[in-house]
Amino acid sequence: MEEDTRYEAVRSRDGRFDGEFFFAVDTTGIYCRPSCPAVTPKRHHVRFYPTAAAAQGAGFRACRRCRPDAVPGSADWNVRADAVGRAMRLIGDGVIDREGVAGLAARLGYSERQVRRQLIAELGAGPVALARAQRAHSARVLLQTTDLPVTQIAFASGFASVRQFNDTMRSVYAATPSELRATARRARGRRPAAPTAGIPLRLAHRGPYQAGPVFDLLEREAVPGVEEIGGTPGRRTYRRTLRLPHGTGTAAVDERSGAPRAGSGAHPGGWLEARLHLTDPRDLTTAVQRLRRLFDLDADPYAVDERLGADPRLAPLVAARPGLRSPGSADPPETAVRALVGPAAAAELVRRYGKALDAPTGTLTHLFPEPAVLAEAERDGPLGVLAAALADGTVRLDPGADRDDTHRALLALPGLGPAVAAAIRTRALGDPDVAPPGADTPESWRPWRSYALRHLRAAEELETTP
Repeated sequence: MEEDTRYEAVRSRDGRFDGEFFFAVDTTGIYCRPSCPAVTPKRHHVRFYPTAAAAQGAGFRACRRCRPDAVPGSADWNVRADAVGRAMRLIGDGVIDREGVAGLAARLGYSERQVRRQLIAELGAGPVALARAQRAHSARVLLQTTDLPVTQIAFASGFASVRQFNDTMRSVYAATPSELRATARRARGRRPAAPTAGIPLRLAHRGPYQAGPVFDLLEREAVPGVEEIGGTPGRRTYRRTLRLPHGTGTAAVDERSGAPRAGSGAHPGGWLEARLHLTDPRDLTTAVQRLRRLFDLDADPYAVDERLGADPRLAPLVAARPGLRSPGSADPPETAVRALVGPAAAAELVRRYGKALDAPTGTLTHLFPEPAVLAEAERDGPLGVLAAALADGTVRLDPGADRDDTHRALLALPGLGPAVAAAIRTRALGDPDVAPPGADTPESWRPWRSYALRHLRAAEELETTP
């Protein structure tokens, strides 16, 4: 986008661009999301940045009204398959906090210098600065929603020291951690929820969100012990267990989408209410990102609907379901195994090989078995082959995996056909542009063929519903 076009989006408070870029104001030292309800600054005082990290690196602090750090992520990172797109997905998953820049570079197959150069050139910030912005957001969430000690929050958010944590929070939010916590309590008029209630979250999305079809799909596929869904249509809650880098967790996400902020501009989007219970708070960032991928919350429904709505076959379907999403995965290896064996067999695998939770929650009792466990237990047949390939890295499904390489590796496995490989690519890798094997889909559907398929299937399901 040209800068004048960006300024028009800011002037109209257009929420469609929240997360796609940020603007900062020289006279206030503050950066905002495009839909910020504050008075629009004059054009010559405004600067534009591709990421919150770039704005922070230029010395601007986050606006307290629009909370630009809480916007949906850029849809580019879902679509792009290049090194920058893969790097952003890995950073979102917390790889730098766990493995450092060297680990990020190794996963991408580049040198650390190459990774830094590419990220700075496109995003205005290097990997450390991008991870720092993410840590600051995680820390703010923990400060404002839990009673965890400030020192524990510092390390849980990925900071190397309490001093680094304090300096970053003052730089990003112009407030100390204690002041951020006190401000949140005054605004709510109460203390954070009891620990048994978990960490409450608002998972933001841009534009319209068709929650019903997503929850319908999750309900049909739910594997007992690992997932459950309750309530009535329109007010359902999806719950599942999570295997995370530092421990385990359970998540609950409500179907009903939250209302947009008053005066927040055109098409501002909304959020899904969620709650997380974590055995180790260091897993907050990773758990949030995995839920975002599962519910496809960083998609750009405007770009998808505009492209697919121009096709005569899809136009009425898009009009009927604006903002239809293509769900991803909270656990890619699990999703791959389930795509191969189906829900009934997956439930049996959980019963036989799943790891029991230390503290079951309702019907959530187990983690899905890890690939290494399945590879040892099921040595023969396609399941054993797939599990072994996942366990030894022959097939990579992490957020930084090269989708084409992974697809070729899947097709090379005996007993795993094109339909299963396509399903894994769509769900486990979150690829928005996967066509059914052998289908002759129009070029005009690119790069959103996964969404086109979701529209067609949703229409078929509606026709077969009694």
